[in-house]
Amino acid sequence: MNLGQWIGLIAILISLYILWQIKEVLLLMFAAVVLATTLNRLAKRFQRLGMKRGLAVLLSVAIFFAGVVGFFGLIVPPFAQQFQELTYRVPQGFERFNSWLDALRTRIPNELVPYIPDLNSLIQQAQPIVNRVLGNSFAFVSGSLEVVLKILLVLVLTGMMLANPHAYRKVFVRVFPSFYRWRVEGILDKCEVSLGGWVTGAFFAMGVVALMSVVGLSILGVKAALALGVLAGFLNLIPNLGPTLSVIPAMAIALLDNPWKVVAVLILYFIIQQVESNFITPVVMAHQVSLLPALTLIAQLFFVTFFGFLGLFLALPLTVVAKIWVQEVLIEDVLDKWGDHHQQDTELVIVSDSRKADELAKSNDAWDTEIPNNDE
Repeated sequence: MNLGQWIGLIAILISLYILWQIKEVLLLMFAAVVLATTLNRLAKRFQRLGMKRGLAVLLSVAIFFAGVVGFFGLIVPPFAQQFQELTYRVPQGFERFNSWLDALRTRIPNELVPYIPDLNSLIQQAQPIVNRVLGNSFAFVSGSLEVVLKILLVLVLTGMMLANPHAYRKVFVRVFPSFYRWRVEGILDKCEVSLGGWVTGAFFAMGVVALMSVVGLSILGVKAALALGVLAGFLNLIPNLGPTLSVIPAMAIALLDNPWKVVAVLILYFIIQQVESNFITPVVMAHQVSLLPALTLIAQLFFVTFFGFLGLFLALPLTVVAKIWVQEVLIEDVLDKWGDHHQQDTELVIVSDSRKADELAKSNDAWDTEIPNNDE
């Protein structure tokens, strides 16, 4: 390698190091891009109805904020009330369970008594875990100002991009070499269509899951069924892990009424998850975004490991965009053309060899005709 190649390699490594150091900022920028793309598609729908651009954007933003306020308005008040009830009902349940274990010890043989778990010892063993969870909770509360600032940053970036999306897109395209900018424009168009398709399919699945959860929990008589259903629909945006997280508060609230109702809630959420994963998502996402289930899970593990909860929440849109760039740039523009060049070179060698063989054959024939026959 010459000096120029070494300088280029060092520049690439330094750039990768800088990008890694600002990865959280880049992730927040990507969240703003996803939100701006979604609101821009909604604004374009309003524009098709005859609205001007400014009015369509304002209406889209108003709908977004109304949805956010409505979500927290439905979720926070009933959960705060139910949490206060849980603080004194859960210890009562522990005492009842402990008395039931004491009664069971008097009715079974003495040889089986050591195998019955002691609730007090289990609580002592779980105490370090509880303290760790509480410590993380306090750390989250103490860092709530940072979270608010990040949310404000995403909203400000979203508003800026939504006001003039073409200008920011033009700046991004000009980062690439001039001969490749037309190709980047096409890739960005595909990314926009795929992100819009993912948002449409995700919101449809979220609405269906929320509706089924509300109806099922209402039939079972679980308190705060509307809030739990909305929360289940929202967490459905996080595949694989979201449904597991949504069942925990539902089971905790069902425990306030009847311990056996917890089993019914678990069965209900299992059925909803099976319907969503086997019928709703394949039908909706097949026409919007095609991602392999294993690829989705691997992407979630990767992004949650390196980017935390925000990476988990944005794992699917990140995977959608990454898949398009890998397919268009690495596969089609590099690997496929690389194979074509190799094939063309091989065909050229074969053709040249065949021409040489024909010329050699012709020269041999000419040589044979020029040699006199000595027998004659």
